[in-house]
Amino acid sequence: MMTEAVRRPQHLTTGIATIVASVLAMSIADTIIKSSSAHFTLWQVYVLRSLLVIPTLIAMMRLRRSPIDLRAVLKPWVILRSLLLAFMYVALYAAIPVLSLPVIAASAYTGPLFIALLSALLIGEPVGGRRWLAIAIGFGGVLLVIRPAAADFSPLALIPVGSALLYALAAIITRSKCAAEAPPVLGLALNLGLLILGGAMSALLASWQPSLPDGAAYPFLLGPWGTTGLREWGILAVLAVLMLGISIGLAKAYQSAPPSIIATFDYSYLLFAGLWSYLVFAEAPNLPTMAGMALIALAGWLVVGRPSPTVRQVATTKALP
Repeated sequence: MMTEAVRRPQHLTTGIATIVASVLAMSIADTIIKSSSAHFTLWQVYVLRSLLVIPTLIAMMRLRRSPIDLRAVLKPWVILRSLLLAFMYVALYAAIPVLSLPVIAASAYTGPLFIALLSALLIGEPVGGRRWLAIAIGFGGVLLVIRPAAADFSPLALIPVGSALLYALAAIITRSKCAAEAPPVLGLALNLGLLILGGAMSALLASWQPSLPDGAAYPFLLGPWGTTGLREWGILAVLAVLMLGISIGLAKAYQSAPPSIIATFDYSYLLFAGLWSYLVFAEAPNLPTMAGMALIALAGWLVVGRPSPTVRQVATTKALP
């Protein structure tokens, strides 16, 4: 068990701006993947995108005025954070064949609640009543946006809830154990993890050769690699640029401010996703969706308002197992 002081740098504006920019990039990337998923498998995207991102991150680390030691990606906490995020994505995509998308979204966006709870329990960063209220309002907004039907819920909904828990743990580790690491280090470690995972799953599927019905039903997870022409490489290049920003941005955001604050602004993903759904897929938002967006905006306003004295207090020490 490791014990450390929890006095950490507070850069609220930087953290909020960075997480909003990161989830904007995530929403664009997800829209592109949804539009072109017939051309790739998930594991193919992991491998080919990472092969484009990793050299760029290495160059960023080595060409700095003070070069970063590449061995930093081998630190235990950096590796653990990368594994948590990599399996978070897998858990999220694994739920797609067995659950409806509204249930997946509702379950996955319990993440900010986990982050707030774990921030208080594991790293001693008080959340405070105002931020708990903001998180609850934001989650209420999420439910209005996605409107999951009660009949759709089942024990299988624990799959995306597990994804949310993995994301929360990664956020806490970023703040408590990786705060001093350069964001490109964390980005490189994440993309190395995705490359290894994508390569391993591709090899497993090639040797296993799932039945044609399974591969046809879930081609994004179980199908063979698609052909990559000029158009496909162009898509992968755009996804690589977005992933570069996401990898660095997520690390920087959770290093900059308490996770309970940053997590609330994670909800802005749904605002961007709604915008792209309208612009790309011609899905206009209805009244409940707009009401949900208003609640999400209110949650953000509550978070950036004057914090309570409890939240401003800094604990002296806290243990993280």
